[in-house]
Amino acid sequence: MNVLTSMVPRSGLRVLVTGGASGIGLTISRAFVEAGARVHVCDVDAGAIAALDSVIKGTHADVSDLAGVKRVFEDVQANLGGLDVLINNAGISGPTGAVEDIDVAHWEQTVSINLNSHFYFVQQAVPLLREGMDGGSIVFISSVAGRLGYAFRTPYSSTKWALVGLAKSLAIELGPDNIRVNAVQPGIVEGPRMERVIAASAAQAGISHDEMRQRYLEKISLRRMVTQEEVAASVLFLCSPAGSAISGQAISVCGNVETL
Repeated sequence: MNVLTSMVPRSGLRVLVTGGASGIGLTISRAFVEAGARVHVCDVDAGAIAALDSVIKGTHADVSDLAGVKRVFEDVQANLGGLDVLINNAGISGPTGAVEDIDVAHWEQTVSINLNSHFYFVQQAVPLLREGMDGGSIVFISSVAGRLGYAFRTPYSSTKWALVGLAKSLAIELGPDNIRVNAVQPGIVEGPRMERVIAASAAQAGISHDEMRQRYLEKISLRRMVTQEEVAASVLFLCSPAGSAISGQAISVCGNVETL
């Protein structure tokens, strides 16, 4: 095997990316397309779906709704004729606040989108992945908050830890079917979503946005945020021949976030 060429996913892979019409999901989707994959995405943002590149097919769906998830897979079957890779990326930031102040409805919403939806998609995807000639790959987009405690972000952190447990358990269960399962844990990723998180954390702490941003950077060994492209590159590696022996792992792409 040529090591350099093996680091690119094989051309023609059939890929589904949840939450794939914007942010990290869109960057991952475009990276797969550049590698020669056929990509289908789903997203709750109808406008983002409408604005997709013509080579990326999309379904407008609420990932926390099982009926909507089943509709996504109907479209996947119609557009791709099967599935080789599932990237479970959909998620929300959830509420910021002390545990006694968090609205139960906000907790349940975070669990529904950040955890339950991932289960729904895996349950629908596994029969299709088993039918593939070369096995399949599932990647959960967790977070560095899935390996560290995160005060005042309890719903978010709890669901991201749960995704690691789901990945490790499924890796054991699905390994005999040659289906690999991993989790990628992005750290502080540049972009509007992170700026919103910083703003919420700043308001919680009663300090300026700039001061809170600097506090985040001081907790990263490399003293910088990571990019969406760096996260996408790790996902592609896990789904490439070079990553064929990697399963059951939680891989942080974070510049080494030391604490949150």
